[in-house]
Amino acid sequence: MACTLFPVGRLNLALAALVSGLATASAMAAPDELVLKNGSRIIGVVKGIRDGLVTVETEFAGSLKIQQDQILSLQSDGPVVLKLKDGEVLTEPRLDVTREQLVLTSGAAPAEGYSLRDLALSDPEPWELGRGYRWTGQASAALGAQRGNTDTDEFDYRLDTVWRSLQDRYTAGLNGEIDEANGIKNAENWAALLKYDRFIEGPLYWGVNASAEQDKFADLDLRYYLGPYLGRQFYEQPVLTLSGEAGLVFVDEDFMLAEDQNYLGANWTVDASSNYLGDSSRLYLKHTGIWNLDETDNVVLHLVMGLSFPLLLNIEGAAEVLFKYDSAVPSELENLDQSYRFRIGYAW
Repeated sequence: MACTLFPVGRLNLALAALVSGLATASAMAAPDELVLKNGSRIIGVVKGIRDGLVTVETEFAGSLKIQQDQILSLQSDGPVVLKLKDGEVLTEPRLDVTREQLVLTSGAAPAEGYSLRDLALSDPEPWELGRGYRWTGQASAALGAQRGNTDTDEFDYRLDTVWRSLQDRYTAGLNGEIDEANGIKNAENWAALLKYDRFIEGPLYWGVNASAEQDKFADLDLRYYLGPYLGRQFYEQPVLTLSGEAGLVFVDEDFMLAEDQNYLGANWTVDASSNYLGDSSRLYLKHTGIWNLDETDNVVLHLVMGLSFPLLLNIEGAAEVLFKYDSAVPSELENLDQSYRFRIGYAW
């Protein structure tokens, strides 16, 4: 009896081609379809709806992001969880939009139905359904060294992290700097921050913050403050996130040369970021201020502006400038400190 052997390598290639062909045929058997208001028709796979954008993976142009309000109709197979802007959550066997109206089979829609404009996002994360917290953060450092006529060593570090739920938010931060020139330390400072926010209604929230900082080369042995504030989340979209806070704080300052003091102060914060330059980059600004209500000519201001961008996986770089102003420092010291940094860190 004759037996013909099929080479193992060719058999593996044939099986791989068959599996690939079946997967391709399956994916092409029921593609998702979008029709835009301008008449354009897009075939692909809908990956999700979030922040007013529908993400579609296509064969001809890769990943596309389409404005939600430009869609006339959409058909996407497969079960989907929909969260509406009023907080209602619907579970549907498929995502179906006809003439800008959500076609629902769950029977949960009111008589007038739901418009696509009523949809906040699809397939929300657990924290967006009121279960637990989303944890985000970044840890980074900057190192610098110079050898020659002047030997300098610089080390900057920073940690920012946020726990966010639908009802509240916890924020923690730590940053500092240690510099030497010719073996003599010429900069040593650090600052730590803890905050708690409780969302009230819509964009409003109240909170309490506590902060401590030290800057020996600015005569500051220790400054700490604690107090409540009222905040407003003006925008919370990737293209612009903007919040502002104002409140009162009790401030205690210990100096090495100047006279120690404590006072009631007005405290404010402005926090903004944007992905305007691209989905993977971020422009950011954070400003805080304390105004001494006992001696109204005394004010402390901090400002950070920068641009962060991805490098590899979750590794990102950031170029930033920092300004620190304190009107109460001794006359022989500068009121304004400026720092320019390039940091590399890990974001999650």
